[in-house]
Amino acid sequence: MQTIAHLANKVFKKYPEKMAVKDSRRSLTYKELQKRVYRIYSALKKAGLEKGDRIGILMSNRLEHIELDLAVAYGGFIKVPINYRLHPKEVEYILEHAEVKILIGEEEWIRPVETKGKTILIGNDYEEWLLSQEGTKPEICANEDDLFAIMYTSGTTGKPKGVMLSHRNIISSALSLALVCEITPGDVVGHVAPLTHGSNFLSHISWLFGLTQIVFDKFNPSEFLNDVERNKVSFIFMVPTMVNLMIQDKDFDAKKLANIKSINMAGSPIAASKLKQAIEKAGPKFIETYGLVEAPMAITVMPRHELLTRLESCGGVGPFVEMKLVDDQGIEVKQGEIGEVICKGPLVMQGYWRNKEATEDTLRDGWLYTGDLGWADECGYLHLVDRKKDVIISGGLNIYPREIEEILNKHDGIKETAVIGMPHELWGEAVIAYCVLNDGTMVEKEELVELCMNHLASYKKPKEIHIVEELPKSSYGKILKRELKQVDGSVAK
Repeated sequence: MQTIAHLANKVFKKYPEKMAVKDSRRSLTYKELQKRVYRIYSALKKAGLEKGDRIGILMSNRLEHIELDLAVAYGGFIKVPINYRLHPKEVEYILEHAEVKILIGEEEWIRPVETKGKTILIGNDYEEWLLSQEGTKPEICANEDDLFAIMYTSGTTGKPKGVMLSHRNIISSALSLALVCEITPGDVVGHVAPLTHGSNFLSHISWLFGLTQIVFDKFNPSEFLNDVERNKVSFIFMVPTMVNLMIQDKDFDAKKLANIKSINMAGSPIAASKLKQAIEKAGPKFIETYGLVEAPMAITVMPRHELLTRLESCGGVGPFVEMKLVDDQGIEVKQGEIGEVICKGPLVMQGYWRNKEATEDTLRDGWLYTGDLGWADECGYLHLVDRKKDVIISGGLNIYPREIEEILNKHDGIKETAVIGMPHELWGEAVIAYCVLNDGTMVEKEELVELCMNHLASYKKPKEIHIVEELPKSSYGKILKRELKQVDGSVAK
């Protein structure tokens, strides 16, 4: 296996006049991209950076993400993509923890942050910086096992951890996604989810095929459909929240998705009822993948032609990974029994940056312990149950929130829901549900109570159901259950 830079060399030579990347500000052919990448590499070297030094990237979606990826790859540098929606103190922690040497990003996100190293502001500063260099072809400094990125987790428990991903990890992920998304050289990649996270893994498929990438700077359901149609986007990564907003939009028109071949849906679970609705409205375009930043995107894969018949599964084992379900002692459970998902293979991270304890806890005997619980059917298809830490224990019995969420989501008036456990004097924990309604609908709590009574054992029924306007989410669209647990509210005693 080669590095990202080796792959880039090939597409630069093969497709010089083909459009490589476009955003709302400009577009670049592969020849133009090549020249800018070489100049950025030279500018980074002139700034004193050496192989292994970290480069922070703090910006919204724009094509500079793409060219910086390649400059990093050529120099053997390590990129540290940072979510621009983080609090400045969170950004400062990442910069210090990763020992970032240079930070490149947009002024509005860098200005509130106290930085110690050199900063380059996107705009005139950045353009003058790179154009001051000749940009001769660099020698590739990295090998496949060198780190390409340190991607920080959301920090749901304690400080965020820096996931170390090598060139081998990134290319393995790209190959896996290319297979399940049925990619061909004529495809056009769309980026509407953040390029600091999941969508970036799709970006690297481009170096395998010489694809065109279209970068959208924001997600507005109506505008998004028009942009997708106009740019002939054929595959894209979307989190379930985006998919739900898209199909629920009053102006949704499935015909505008005519060029779309594959919508890779990942990042968080989606209720089977909502997935069925999405397929019915948009057509059989969805591909589901399950993965973590620690094992990007494709621990399991569900091709579009199978999805409608397996709505409650997240797919079979991906092409470059081994997977097992184990109990608390690490012993593999039987078919149909619930266990923790563990995996190994070239997708799996190298460990957590400067965090030996967390690395040793998560990587054991070559296996990545994901913290996700699930069971496998007779064909090996994985059915995720919940996060291990989210399991509710009431009266000594395990209750999996996702099972209750699936039932509540069956109601036509429910847009999305989240179920958590809260302390209870008698039972240890009580089941509490939070529901968001579809626009313009009225739902009585009694309807939802009856729905649960008809489908769930008595001990699993929510003690309280709250109708709320919205659920707290991360900038990547994941529901933040830890924030719901901080909401004041009475619990039945």
